[in-house]
Amino acid sequence: MSYLVKGFKCHSPVMCKVAGSLFKAHTLKNMLGINEKQLKISRASSQLSSEKANSYNYIIVGAGSAGCVLANRLTEDPQSTVLLLEAGPKDTLLGSKRLMWKIHMPAALTYNLCDEKYNWYYHTTPQKHMDNRVMYWPRGRVWGGSSSLNAMVYIRGHAEDYNRWSREGALGWDYEHCLPYFKKAQTHELGPDRYRGGNGPLHVSRGKTNHPLHQAFLEAAQQAGYPFTDDMNGYQQEGFGWMDMTIHRGQRWSTASAYLRPAISRPNFSVAEKTFVTKILFQGTKCIGVEYVKNGQRKKVFANKEVILSGGAINSPQLLMLSGIGNADDLKKLGIPVVCHLPGVGQNLQDHLEVYVQQKCTKPITLYSAQKPLNMVRIGLEWLWKFTGAGATAHLESGGFIRSEPGVPHPDIQFHFLPSQVIDHGRVASTVEAYQVHVGPMRSTSVGWLKLKSSDPNDHPIIEPNYLSTERDIWEFRQCVKLTREIFAQKAFEKFRGPEIQPGNHVQSDKEIDAFIRQKADSAYHPSCTCKMGQPSDSSAVVDPQTKVIGVENLRVVDASIMPSVVTGNLNAPTIMIAEKAADIIKGLPSLQEKNVPVYKPKTLETQR
Repeated sequence: MSYLVKGFKCHSPVMCKVAGSLFKAHTLKNMLGINEKQLKISRASSQLSSEKANSYNYIIVGAGSAGCVLANRLTEDPQSTVLLLEAGPKDTLLGSKRLMWKIHMPAALTYNLCDEKYNWYYHTTPQKHMDNRVMYWPRGRVWGGSSSLNAMVYIRGHAEDYNRWSREGALGWDYEHCLPYFKKAQTHELGPDRYRGGNGPLHVSRGKTNHPLHQAFLEAAQQAGYPFTDDMNGYQQEGFGWMDMTIHRGQRWSTASAYLRPAISRPNFSVAEKTFVTKILFQGTKCIGVEYVKNGQRKKVFANKEVILSGGAINSPQLLMLSGIGNADDLKKLGIPVVCHLPGVGQNLQDHLEVYVQQKCTKPITLYSAQKPLNMVRIGLEWLWKFTGAGATAHLESGGFIRSEPGVPHPDIQFHFLPSQVIDHGRVASTVEAYQVHVGPMRSTSVGWLKLKSSDPNDHPIIEPNYLSTERDIWEFRQCVKLTREIFAQKAFEKFRGPEIQPGNHVQSDKEIDAFIRQKADSAYHPSCTCKMGQPSDSSAVVDPQTKVIGVENLRVVDASIMPSVVTGNLNAPTIMIAEKAADIIKGLPSLQEKNVPVYKPKTLETQR
């Protein structure tokens, strides 16, 4: 620019001043423009570098049954960086399980089922087909999620559940593609076979008490004409037998113990507790990270590959909707900007409902005396000392699966037997020597939904399970009571059987049984199916068979919410399997497969048993 100045001759002092001022202004403007550009570039690059420092390959939301599995499997590759975010606290205190005995002592399970500290503490809407009762739904909010709160029952479901998933649009999720992942996850104390795993992180064991009431229950079931099955997770689900449990050396074996702790020292793995994710971040329809609140501060963190939601059947759809993915009309009413209209989010809600049939016991052999203060101290001290004794089991050691009527191709009723009495989710102490069975239908036809109450992430969603809304479900429950009474009436229980506590001998007619069910049935805590997996052409599907959220990029859901339909049994084992299988999908590995594995079929469907 200097040569222009030198060549400029001024004939008039005024003109010269004006020209000089204009020139200075022009030069200054140019220089300011350059500085502004440089400032913008430097700001952008510093933002990028801070985002990079605050960026991971994968962000997993929820350190529960699925999230812990994913975190472990994805960090097996040292090149993959993973951040796991959990809204609840750690499941240990000062690194000790003993100091958190309420979680890790199997017999202490009801403490946390009823404690808001480790629990989202959800409630449903008043259920119009159940005398307008509001139902309590505990869900884990702690490392391990609901696997740190549940009754530790390990049930996989029936082979036909997974073949049905495939027919419902979840291609590649049939039994021959799921069984290998159940096995991959598991180390069964009885050793590996065609159905059991022998080398996985999840330790599974059988009960050790050999309680006379468990023996009587299994004997009575056979006297009633049902088969004994030596492995309800193996060849034959149908029948009665000893249940598998996620208990190892007398301690609850949650996914935090099985998967999270072994991975925690990996340099490519970060985990945060008490970190509440409030929103998924998008650029257009591309997911780029999440927003969260920790210690009262709102922060953002970025994923350069994928964000994976593993919050469970309530939290995952809730977070999708809060972030603009769901039914567009519902979101607009709440003032939430729509990222993707996906009407299936929060729909298709399925759960298992169960009822307790209770009988007084004439001998002082139930767990009633164990619940007296001095005995509880003794049991607690033995467990704290050597992880043995009555504190080292959840006592749900026997159970079974049967068909409700002729023509049903595989079991649709489940039993858990307990040598004790449970009242109000364990919130009320047992009052007498008694035993009970938890019984309920497995494939109810009643389907519900959940929706946002508001755009505030702290507000629990509206949960509408729509229980007992069909005649078929009412009939199945009636059968549950009648078939249980028949088992309890067998000779094996003669020396133990006192009067029936619940429903009680005054409840005999169908009408009376139906009223009892409405008043006393409760959730088995198996919410699922609210982000249904299916084909993109299915308007009710939320994720595709690769677990990717339909209509957006770089976002997956991996937990019980993606089940197309609820399985025949408890949900923890299937949720762990889903995460094991999804981890291989995310890594780009071909699915494991085991063809032609035999599965029991009844000789005839003309009879009920």
